[in-house]
Amino acid sequence: MAIFIAAGLTDIADGYIARRRDQVTDFGKFMDPLADKVLVVAAMLWFVERDIMPAWVALIVIIREFMVTALRLIAADNGRVIAAAFSGKVKTVVTMVCLTVMFLPLRQWMVYFCIVAITITTLVSGAEYFVKNRDILIWDK
Repeated sequence: MAIFIAAGLTDIADGYIARRRDQVTDFGKFMDPLADKVLVVAAMLWFVERDIMPAWVALIVIIREFMVTALRLIAADNGRVIAAAFSGKVKTVVTMVCLTVMFLPLRQWMVYFCIVAITITTLVSGAEYFVKNRDILIWDK
């Protein structure tokens, strides 16, 4: 739990400092979301290993991340940038808070609540990206 929280806090601090000092780089734009994904997936895999989270929940999160990344790559290939959607930001906050809370000794219903919240926000945000950017996926332009 301490490592997860420390990693999350250093991520927040890094982003804050980079924006405040106007030191945002292309490398940082690429690596920051990648580091976030690695942190989340590592925590989820630990919960799966401990039988706290079903593997299918982690799989939904991983598939959503791959699909949104693929959509962004297709968009970039067409000269378009897909900014983070509000639902994506909500998904990130819900996931990070729930994963942090799940490290605590909780009643089972609280763990289920977190798992459901992560799953729903992941599915909703993934759907939003594809609905809002469906024109990118139309092949016969």
